[in-house]
Amino acid sequence: MKKGILYGVGVGPGDPGLLTVKAVNLIKSCDILAIPHRKAGECFAYRIAVKAVPEAKDKPVLPVDMPMTHDKTVREAAYKVGADLVAGELLKGKTVVFLTLGDPAVYSTFAYLAPHVRNHGFEVVWVPGVTSFCASAAALGQPLCTDRETMHILPGGVDAAEALRMPGTKVFMKGELSSLLVALKERGQEAQAVENCGIENEHIYKTADTIPEDAGYYLVTIVKEKEA
Repeated sequence: MKKGILYGVGVGPGDPGLLTVKAVNLIKSCDILAIPHRKAGECFAYRIAVKAVPEAKDKPVLPVDMPMTHDKTVREAAYKVGADLVAGELLKGKTVVFLTLGDPAVYSTFAYLAPHVRNHGFEVVWVPGVTSFCASAAALGQPLCTDRETMHILPGGVDAAEALRMPGTKVFMKGELSSLLVALKERGQEAQAVENCGIENEHIYKTADTIPEDAGYYLVTIVKEKEA
């Protein structure tokens, strides 16, 4: 029997119109949709996919629980369980599409699952998607970097004050916003941000002092290098 293939498909940051043609075709043709959640209706990536590809709602869904915890032991155990579930379907020759927000190569849940599935001996294919920071820059109508500018993509938990001292553009994703806003104020540095990019409750903040401390989880803050 032919072995199945696992595809990690990026569905973008929220706007279903940003799915790539390749992503749409794979969602239409796959046998099973795997999601990083216990319930399809509560999975943001799944909801985006269904809006872009209505046929997706008729596909069998394989829930892969990916706990949001800093405990590496708990996370690693969950990844192995998830990989076993996916491998069980691939062994039957099924094509599985794992839906992930943004791009699978950038802070995605798929990045943790993929190596375990590969260790089972199955082919794993990564399918890029539009990242939240690229979509946010488009919403703001500005480039992330030009000429020889560098760019830093920063996850939550980084030292904001230290990060702001780096050259080039800084993109803060899902970070501890209060410490970032304090650091920006202390340095007299400007920033722009987009909250919930591409969905109904999108908010655009053109200056640092308009960014609310209680902004939601899906916030991307862009800080251009401070001019001397």
